Amino acid sequence: MTKGTTKRMVIMLLLAALVFGGIYAFQQFRNKMIQQSIRGQASPPQSVSTTVAQTSTWQPLVEAVGNLRASNGTSLAAEVSGIVTAIHFDSGAMVKAGQLILELNAAPLKAQLEQLKAAARLAKQNYDRDLAQLKIQAVSQAAVDIAAANLKSALAQVTMQESIIAQKSIHAPFAGQLGIRQVDLGQYLAPGTTLVNLQKLDPMYLDFTVPQAQIDLVHVGENVTVQTNAFPNKVFTGTISAIEPQVDISTRNLKVRASLANPKGELLPGLFATARVKRGEEKQYVTVPNSAIAYNPYGSTVFIVKNEGKGTDGKPKLVAAQRFVTTGLTRGDQVAVLSGLQMGEVVVTSGQLKLRNGTPVIVNNSVQPSNNPNPEVKDE
Repeated sequence: MTKGTTKRMVIMLLLAALVFGGIYAFQQFRNKMIQQSIRGQASPPQSVSTTVAQTSTWQPLVEAVGNLRASNGTSLAAEVSGIVTAIHFDSGAMVKAGQLILELNAAPLKAQLEQLKAAARLAKQNYDRDLAQLKIQAVSQAAVDIAAANLKSALAQVTMQESIIAQKSIHAPFAGQLGIRQVDLGQYLAPGTTLVNLQKLDPMYLDFTVPQAQIDLVHVGENVTVQTNAFPNKVFTGTISAIEPQVDISTRNLKVRASLANPKGELLPGLFATARVKRGEEKQYVTVPNSAIAYNPYGSTVFIVKNEGKGTDGKPKLVAAQRFVTTGLTRGDQVAVLSGLQMGEVVVTSGQLKLRNGTPVIVNNSVQPSNNPNPEVKDE
C-alpha cells in the first residue's frame, strides 16, 4: 500500500468519524431538549379549591337516619273463605284487644255442629251404659274401650267444628288503631284476603343502623332524641330498647331499635327520622370537609397547599403536598382528623385526582363543596 493510499484511507476514516460523531451529538442534543420539554410540561399548574383546617368542639355523637314502625302492626286477613255477614268497625277506629271486627257466614257450620254434638251425646250415653254393664260382667272390657274411643272421637269432632266456626269471626289481636276498611258487606272473601290494617302507635319503634366504629357509643337504656321533617320544630325523646347481637357482614353496620312514647299518635309507621345519641364530654377536633379526604386501602390522605415563595412572575408559588391522616368521627359533611393535620393548614377540597407531590396549583374557591356539620335530610 502506497503512502497516498494510506493518506486517503485516514482522511476517509476521519470524515466518517466526524459524520457519525455529529449524528450522535445531534441525537444527544435532541433527547436532552425533549426531556426538558417533557419536564416542563409534566406539572402544569392545576386549578383546585381549598379550605383552612379549623378546630371545632364536638361531643361524641351517633347520628343516623332510620324508619319508624309501630310496636305492633299487622294487616288483618280472613283465615277461611266465606261471605261477609257483619262488619263491626269503622275506618280509623280505635279497638281493644279481642274486639270483634268482622263475621263471615257460619250458618251451615253451626248446623253441622249441632249434628256433631248430638253424636257426641249418644257416644257418651253408650259409654256410660257399657261402663255400667261392665261392672256386672254383661259386656267385655273391649266393648267399653271401643265406646270410650267413640266418645273421644265425637268430642274431638265437636271441638274441631267449633274451631272452624271461630275462624269465621275475626277479632283484633291487640289494641290499636284501624286503617281504611277494604271489604264490604256481602262480599265473598278467599283465605288470606286483607280486611283492614291495624297498628299500635304507642309506643313507636325507630330502627336505625350505626357503623361498627361507633358500636361503643350505643347501649340499651340510653336516651335518644328523634326528629322528623313531618314535625320540623318538634323533638321526640326515647330510649334504646334493643341492639342486634351481630354486625351485618355486608355493610359492617349494627342494627339498633329505639322506643318512643307516642300518646297523641303523631308519629306514624313508615316515616323516616333522624336519631341522635350523645355520649361523653365535648372534645376539640381538627375538622375538614369530607370531600378533602381520599380514602384508600392503604390509608387516608389529603393534599395540603404549601407556599414556596414567589415565582418568576412575582406571584406566590403554591405547590401541593400529599399527607397521610387518621380520621375519626363524621358529622354531616365534616370529618374529624385525629392526626396528620394541623389547624390553619390549607387543604385541597376538590381537584385532588390531578395532583401529586410538588404539583403547582392555582387556587379557585369560586365553588366550594358542602361543609355543613348539620345538613338537613330531605325526602324528595
